[in-house]
Amino acid sequence: MVERGSLSTAWAGQQWVLSAAGRWDLGAVQGLEPQLRRVDPGRAAASICLDLSGMTALDTAGALLIDRLIARLRGQGHSVAVVGARDDLCTLLKEVRRAVAAAVSAPQPVEPVRPFRDLLERVGHATVTAGREGLALLGFLGLVTVTALRLLRRPGRFRARPFAFHLEQVGLNALGIVGLLSFLIGVVLAYQGADQLRRFGADIFVVNLLGIGVLREIGILMTAIIVAGRSGSAFTAQIGTMKVNQEIDAMRTLGLDPVELLVLPRMLALLVALPLLGVYADIVALAGGAVMAYGYLDITFGQFLRQLQMAVGAGTLFVGLVKAPVFAVVISLVGCYEGMRVTGSAESVGLLTTRSVVISIFLVIVLDAFFSILFSYLGV
Repeated sequence: MVERGSLSTAWAGQQWVLSAAGRWDLGAVQGLEPQLRRVDPGRAAASICLDLSGMTALDTAGALLIDRLIARLRGQGHSVAVVGARDDLCTLLKEVRRAVAAAVSAPQPVEPVRPFRDLLERVGHATVTAGREGLALLGFLGLVTVTALRLLRRPGRFRARPFAFHLEQVGLNALGIVGLLSFLIGVVLAYQGADQLRRFGADIFVVNLLGIGVLREIGILMTAIIVAGRSGSAFTAQIGTMKVNQEIDAMRTLGLDPVELLVLPRMLALLVALPLLGVYADIVALAGGAVMAYGYLDITFGQFLRQLQMAVGAGTLFVGLVKAPVFAVVISLVGCYEGMRVTGSAESVGLLTTRSVVISIFLVIVLDAFFSILFSYLGV
């Protein structure tokens, strides 16, 4: 029977004796490590004798354990003497000690600092990643488009109940927050405009500023940002949770199309709800501006409406609302796409929900800038 490595301790007068016996090899390391961590003479600056006469075999792993033990005891202020070791064991211990000392004293390689190259590398990596994400999002848009065309050929497959449910969630339930923020934005715009225009005696033109700003840009843009943060994140979280619970895999197993069941009802609901929310936000923002104009500039509601009629027309409202379907597609597409990318962990749901909101708002603002340049070029 092969004797496993062991370590015994005893006091011999004023000297503490550690006796190592058996085979100190790789197979014994796991059992010896906890025992060596507990080795402590319990006295300050004790004299320790490490007796290796009972050791039958030693390999590199065992020699490293002994070297660490000796270094720890000496680091605590104890004097350690090694006795009884055979010549071959002494040679191995010396080689291990030399290797450890060389590794500790060897200078660590220092990476050269190249800020421009590092910056260029990060920018390139981010650009490539963004390009791949954009291509993947375009591929998902193609998949949704094909599924929608297939649904048009067979309208009986359209499920009205999920559509009505999501229409309520993204439309009706969002009226409160959209109305409150739109009213406050109208108040702020009217106050800031009035504060500047009244210096030139042009108080009435605050109505022009408010009408054009809200109907063309601010109303639908703020509505889309609110919906992206509220409904886009909800799309990602809902689909992502279903992905974690393997419900989407179960759908595919049953021969059901997750895009048809989960993505299209949400996208169609947002396509209907966002233009209506945009009109609602425009009305409430103008109402907030009218209240501020009445209280700050003494412009009556009748004067406000007459000046608004002269300042804006149906085309101004159209310029703002034509963006709504595009924003709706982008928000729902990003929200559902990020939800489909969720892996099997709750952390992934949170990360991709945050990512969904950031990307949706970014794309909404980019598209709004694109529309502004396009309409300016077309003279609209």
